Amino acid sequence: MIPGRIGKYEIRRLIGAGATSLVYLAWDPFHQREVAVKQLDPGVMHTHQRGRLYRQLMLNEASLAGKLVHPHIVQIYDAVVDEDDAYVVMEYVPGGTLEPLAIPSGLAPFERVTEIIFKCTRALDYAFRRGVTHRDIKPANILLSVAGGSDIRITDFGSALQSASDATQIANLGSPAYMSPQQVREIPLDHRTDIYSLGVVMYQLLTGRLPFETDNNYSLVYRIANELPPATTDYRPDIPEALDTIVRRAMEKDIDRRYQSWIEFSHDLALAFRNQSIQIDSQTLAETEKFQSLRSLGFFRDFNDAELWEIVNFAQWSQLQPGTVILKEGEAGDHFCFLTEGDARVKKHGKLLEILTVGDCFGEIALFSAGSGVRSASVEADTLVRVVTIRAKALQQASDTCRMHFYKAFLEVLSTRLSLASSRIANL
Repeated sequence: MIPGRIGKYEIRRLIGAGATSLVYLAWDPFHQREVAVKQLDPGVMHTHQRGRLYRQLMLNEASLAGKLVHPHIVQIYDAVVDEDDAYVVMEYVPGGTLEPLAIPSGLAPFERVTEIIFKCTRALDYAFRRGVTHRDIKPANILLSVAGGSDIRITDFGSALQSASDATQIANLGSPAYMSPQQVREIPLDHRTDIYSLGVVMYQLLTGRLPFETDNNYSLVYRIANELPPATTDYRPDIPEALDTIVRRAMEKDIDRRYQSWIEFSHDLALAFRNQSIQIDSQTLAETEKFQSLRSLGFFRDFNDAELWEIVNFAQWSQLQPGTVILKEGEAGDHFCFLTEGDARVKKHGKLLEILTVGDCFGEIALFSAGSGVRSASVEADTLVRVVTIRAKALQQASDTCRMHFYKAFLEVLSTRLSLASSRIANL
């Protein structure tokens, strides 16, 4: 029977059920928002040994409330864990899990799979840098913000290891099919166990199959520890070589041959977008490539991942042919730009002032001018260019920390320009 209320939360309907817990869609009357409430099954709750274990898992997950604030990690809002009840209140993510994409009839395009896995690597790198290893990465624990999309949220950190707390390091947890060789052997773990597990998820999203499929866990554990899985191309010959290579490296049994960092994993996924085997319209950039483009620019070095994803969502991206006028002298300015590919010329009254290259910011002076806000010079594409455009209204609606980092970076750009101008004048 579905309860009418759990704590202060009004229950609307059941949206998920596992072996030990139930998940409800609920309404938070105080914050006026929908939430998901995961409650430990009463039957498990009052079983002495299992109840104690799973209450500890709830406490483990609840302890992360407010600690992992990332656009691709489910936010924990509230929790109650005592002798009578145990539940966690979290962000409601309506798009469902990745499980429908992990079967042969539901496989997604290669570029969508790569984008999903890329976002997972960034979120798990963020968690790792805060001392958290998830330990139970699988399709059921990766949610889609919108069905059919590629925006994800990682959930269920109940099994996580936290470097700052020995109390959270509970043994023998996780889903066997996704465990690393180190995990099945009960060897001390670090973030590289999550790298292996995410490799298994990627394998499954590409093929619709698990790398090892057996009738019992004993056989499964043996195969994970001792055998090599079939290549992804054995199941789907059209899988690009770049993606098969990434999966094989993520799933290396020898931990020293596996990706050593999430950054390495992310980098290879981003490169895969440039692999000619993946057919993406050259005019269209995937979010993964947009993120990597921003991350590579010096201007954005102090922006965190959450702020970069924010910019990916509100900026405009375009590819322009040589000779295209990007900004025109004398026109009003309501936006500024960055070059992520190619070169551009800055001209005033038709005379060349400067050559802009990758990473250069331009157009911000008119935007922040106290006067008329008109362009003092024109900018014209000298080669094929990719331009990121940010409009004043979008920046005004950005988060406070994102805006602060923009203003700080603009001051650094202005300081550099003034220094260069002074040097030129001194050399006249």
